[in-house]
Amino acid sequence: MSSKFKLAQSVAKEVTLFSVFAILLASLISGCSAPPTRGSGFRSGSGAGPASYSSSIASFSAVSWQALPGWQDDDLSQAWPAWQKSCDGLRKRNSEINWRQVCAQATSVSSGDAQAIRRYFESNFQAYEIRNSAGSDTGMITGYYEPVMNGSLTRTSTFSVPLYAYPNAWKKSKPNPGPTRAELMSSGALQGTEIAWVQDPVAAAFMQIQGSGKIRLQDGRVLRLGYAGTNDQPFKSFAQWLLDRKEISRSEATMQGISQWAKRNPDRVNEMLNANPRFVFFKELPGNVAADLGPNGALGVPLTGERSIAIDLQAMPLGAPVFLSTTKPLSAQPLQKLVMAQDTGKAIVGGVRADYYWGSGEAAGEMAGRMKQNGKMWLLLPR
Repeated sequence: MSSKFKLAQSVAKEVTLFSVFAILLASLISGCSAPPTRGSGFRSGSGAGPASYSSSIASFSAVSWQALPGWQDDDLSQAWPAWQKSCDGLRKRNSEINWRQVCAQATSVSSGDAQAIRRYFESNFQAYEIRNSAGSDTGMITGYYEPVMNGSLTRTSTFSVPLYAYPNAWKKSKPNPGPTRAELMSSGALQGTEIAWVQDPVAAAFMQIQGSGKIRLQDGRVLRLGYAGTNDQPFKSFAQWLLDRKEISRSEATMQGISQWAKRNPDRVNEMLNANPRFVFFKELPGNVAADLGPNGALGVPLTGERSIAIDLQAMPLGAPVFLSTTKPLSAQPLQKLVMAQDTGKAIVGGVRADYYWGSGEAAGEMAGRMKQNGKMWLLLPR
């Protein structure tokens, strides 16, 4: 978005990612990678953790593992690589929580032994039911993803929509706020800062919302782009702009619905895009980053598809394991998994609130674009 494609210390400090009526109303409204600056208020010691505690926006009560619906059914070997990445990030940080000890103990656990992994978590962690400050145990779960699209390093008749680098002049003296999207596009001020060219202006705008993406070049190479900064304008939702004008129904207020509207109204696409004054710039990421890895979230480690989430740092600590119980998009089918809180985002606000990272590409985008589910969450903290 959503990260999340977090739409991040701006989206790394502000973005990475949103989800779509959530990335689009709730998140077609923000980004998914923000700085890890706020703690949860938990104090970790040896032995059993506290029976309950509170952060500024949530309360936490210790529960048994049997209280987690689907805990016994989850294949924890699939979550293990994401936890190892969390440990990679947590070892580099100072924390009031004793992550180093549980991460050290993880090195003796077989990554392919789901039952050994389950014993590890049950022996070394306490599960806490999360409630919002108002007392409810249910909140909104949205989704985000990393866009992948075809493109070119030069402008062609097919690839004519530019993705821009951060202006060099702004690195020395940045206007506050910078020009709006409409002003930037009409002034020609960004000419010469193009990193790559893609085909679809709406897809490019969604990539800005997600804060990162991959461009498949014609020679087979994959160019990975990450968030570089913004013009510091407020985000305004495309979905809300279309809804206010009765151009789409609420059921169409998804990434897919907005893309369909754009295809029906090609002459009005720029008008819609300019309704959001915010503009996101990109930077090319190192070529040695494995193509199958997700973008880096706020923890500084690659996100893992369907095992990473973005959370509110006022509610819980970055990097922590979280058990999530929700449903798949537009479905009553349970989605109950151990995930890692490896990202943040401006639209992700609340105790029981998460942006679920679906992965990279079109299929992940289909799921993320439709996800706006109710869900419950349990935070896992070292004993």
